Amino acid sequence: MIVSDAARRRSIRVNVGGVLIGGDAPIVVQSMTNTDTADVDATVRQIKALTDAGSELVRITVNNVAAAQAVAPIRERLDRSGCHVPLVGDFHFNGHRLLREHAACAAALAKYRINPGNVGRGARRDVQFCEIVELACRHGKPVRIGVNWGSLDQELLAQMLDDNARSATPAPVAQIQRDAVVASALRSAAMAQEIGLPDDHIILSCKMSRVQDLIVVYGELASRCEYALHLGLTEAGMGSKGIVASTAALAVLLQQGIGDTIRISLTPEPQGDRTQEVLVAQEILQTMGFRSFTPMVTACPGCGRTSSTFFQSLAQDIQTHLREKMPYWRSQYPGVENMTVAVMGCVVNGPGESKHADIGISLPGTGERPVAPVYVDGDKTVTLKGADIAAQFERIVDDYVAARFGDPACYDKRSSRVPGAGTTRLDQQIPVRGQS
Repeated sequence: MIVSDAARRRSIRVNVGGVLIGGDAPIVVQSMTNTDTADVDATVRQIKALTDAGSELVRITVNNVAAAQAVAPIRERLDRSGCHVPLVGDFHFNGHRLLREHAACAAALAKYRINPGNVGRGARRDVQFCEIVELACRHGKPVRIGVNWGSLDQELLAQMLDDNARSATPAPVAQIQRDAVVASALRSAAMAQEIGLPDDHIILSCKMSRVQDLIVVYGELASRCEYALHLGLTEAGMGSKGIVASTAALAVLLQQGIGDTIRISLTPEPQGDRTQEVLVAQEILQTMGFRSFTPMVTACPGCGRTSSTFFQSLAQDIQTHLREKMPYWRSQYPGVENMTVAVMGCVVNGPGESKHADIGISLPGTGERPVAPVYVDGDKTVTLKGADIAAQFERIVDDYVAARFGDPACYDKRSSRVPGAGTTRLDQQIPVRGQS
C-alpha cells in the first residue's frame, strides 16, 4: 500500500453502511448519480457503473415522492446483483416529509445528506432540520451536514454582516461570507448533537466554487472541530477546467492532512460518462500517495524521437485494459492495485523506466530497431516484434498478474515464474514473432 508522508488531521470515525470515514480509515471516494431516481433501471445501471469504477459510496437525489418510493427497490436490485455499495440520500426542502412518510426509503439509505441553508425557510428551517436529525437517530443513520456557499443560510449571513458593519475594524465581505459558511456547519452540528445525534454520526462539508475560498474555509473548519470532513469543490466545471480546479484545491487540503472522503463534482459532457469523476478522485489520491486503486501506467510525453503515435495508443490501450480488468482483479488478486506498468516510446529513458516498473515495455522510437524489449521485475524477459505487440503485451501483463498476485507466497521474483509449475517463463509463454 502506498503511504503518504502527510500527517492526517485527527477526526472522529463514522460508519456509513460498513464504509468507515475518518479516524485512521483510508480516504473514501464517493460520487453521485445524475439519473432520475424514480427511474429504477437507469439509476441501478449508473450506480453499478460508478461502483465498478471504484466509488465506495454513491449519493442519489431524493427530491419527491416518486424518488423516495424508488429507493428501497433500487437497494433491493443492487443487493440481488451483488452490488452492496452504501447509498446516500440527498435531501433538500422536503426531506423531512419524505423521510417521515417513506420509512422504507429512510431504512434503505446508509446516510442522509442535508443542507442547513435550504432545509426550510424562516421559522420552519430549524424545525425541519431537527425532524430530519430525529429521523436519522431513529433509524441509526449518520448525516452529512453539507453547507453550500450558493445556498447559505441568509439569516445567519445577514446577522454576521451586520455585526461586522458595527465593528470598529470591519473585515472584508468575502471573509465574512467564508466565516458564515463555517459557522453554519458548526452551528448545525451542535444542534444535531443536542437533539441526540452522536458525533460519530456526523460528517461536515463546506462547499465553495473558488479554489482559494475552499482552502481557507476547510482550513478554518478543520481547526475548530474533530468531525469527519467531506471535501469537494462545488460547481467545478466541465472537462480539464473542472479537473484542474478540483485537483488544485483538494491537493492542498489533502497534503495538510485535511479530508476524510472526497467527491469530484465534474459537469459531464452531454451523454458523457459519469464515472470520470470517480477516476479523477482515485488518481488524485493515488498520485499523492494516499491510496492505490488501480495499477499505475507510466508513459513518456513523446518528443521528436517518437514521431510514431503507436506508443501513445499502446499506453492508452493498456490503461483501459487495466481499468476494465480491475473489477475482477480486485476480488481475485489482492495487491494488484499497487502494480506499476511502464509504456515508453524510445531508448533514451525507455529501458530505465521499464526496469523501475513492475512490468514495462520500451517501444522503438524514430529510426530505432523495430523491436520492443519487455522488462519484468527489472529483468528483460522477452523482445516483442510484429503488428500485434499490443495484444502480446496485454497477455504478458495478464499472466504476470495471475502469477504474482494469484499466490504471492509462491511467486519467484527472480525468475518471473511460479515455483512448482515447471520452468515456464513469460518469454516462453509469448514467443517473439518469427521465432519458434
